[in-house]
Amino acid sequence: MLKEFWESAPTSYKVLVFSAMALIGVGLILNIVGNTSNNRELAVASLAVIGLGLVLHIVGIVVRGQAIRKNLRR
Repeated sequence: MLKEFWESAPTSYKVLVFSAMALIGVGLILNIVGNTSNNRELAVASLAVIGLGLVLHIVGIVVRGQAIRKNLRR
């Protein structure tokens, strides 16, 4: 039987997905706080946190693609 990908996904993929979501969420909160309090430095720093989350997201896509390719070869 076919299983859902999440059930058979590697642990590294799951860690990357949750880390990326957490970083993007923290970055958004920092951005909102920085913009509402007129703290330009915090707002700009939050963009780096969001960017790191997006990079982790892309790495997660690569890991998932490699896992799928590996499973298809079997």
